[in-house]
Amino acid sequence: MIDRSVTAEGSAGRALRPTQALFRRLLLINGLLFSAATLVLAFSPATVSAPVQITEIPVLVIGLLLILAANAVLVRGSLAPLDALATLMQRVDLLRASDRLTERDHGDVTHLVHTFNTMLDRLEAERSESSAHALAAQEAERQRIARELHDEIGQSLTVVLLGLKRTVDRAPAELREELHAMQETVRDSLDEVRQVARRLRPGVLADLGLQSALHALSSEFGELRVNRWVDHDLPELSPDVELVLYRIAQESLTNVARHAGAAEVDLSLTVRRGQLTLRVTDNGTGGIEHEGAGIRGMRERALLIGAKLTVTSTVDGTDVCLRVPR
Repeated sequence: MIDRSVTAEGSAGRALRPTQALFRRLLLINGLLFSAATLVLAFSPATVSAPVQITEIPVLVIGLLLILAANAVLVRGSLAPLDALATLMQRVDLLRASDRLTERDHGDVTHLVHTFNTMLDRLEAERSESSAHALAAQEAERQRIARELHDEIGQSLTVVLLGLKRTVDRAPAELREELHAMQETVRDSLDEVRQVARRLRPGVLADLGLQSALHALSSEFGELRVNRWVDHDLPELSPDVELVLYRIAQESLTNVARHAGAAEVDLSLTVRRGQLTLRVTDNGTGGIEHEGAGIRGMRERALLIGAKLTVTSTVDGTDVCLRVPR
């Protein structure tokens, strides 16, 4: 059986090692400076009277300033890696991977840098795992809602539509116009329910594949002119990768339709040198000041398949690019 007290002591010792090493270095720096100053005073012709003469004060001040300057330079060099580490802590974002400090050339804080990088690896892995569970639950809930919309509300509206048709056939002439308007309203509502159900559960993705799903997705945004280009020689993709590509394309087009004020958007899915790239580019106003829940959700989905998502926004439009490695 492992002695937990020994293990805890060993962990504590490893945790204190960077601090102890840095303390020893600072102690050594100050010790060397004081020793050098003592030797200079011992072997130099300069003397200090008691009490101190006015003419000796400049010599003492200059000597003190030299010691402080040398100490500042040496200590600053020892603490520089801590500044780099603090800067990384301020800008770190678990949705943006590969932001690490190199573990070489950091002297006594190398172990601290290594520990911090290891912590980031662990946090990113835990976030990716929790995001995978959350997105899986989200997809399951979307499928459940889509089924209920299609099977229950959709069927109810279909029954109402058929009842209105029979009522229109038997109604007096003066009421038929109003009943026809009501019939069209119910038909439009039924179409909207079916469209929402398709967006919640892209059945065409599972039935016909990614290319057909992107084609159907492009046709849903009638107010936009979607220029679509999809390579015909796409590699075989797993269902998870296809779903991530579809959802990011869907979110990108939705953002363009709602916020960009664009009239045209380019949607492409290409393969170059083994790398799969999804790109959505619009000609809208652009100028994204901060990333909302939609873009952060796309970043979470990208991390699930090890892909890299970049969002570039200018006054001439926004470019969303997802690169899936080989």
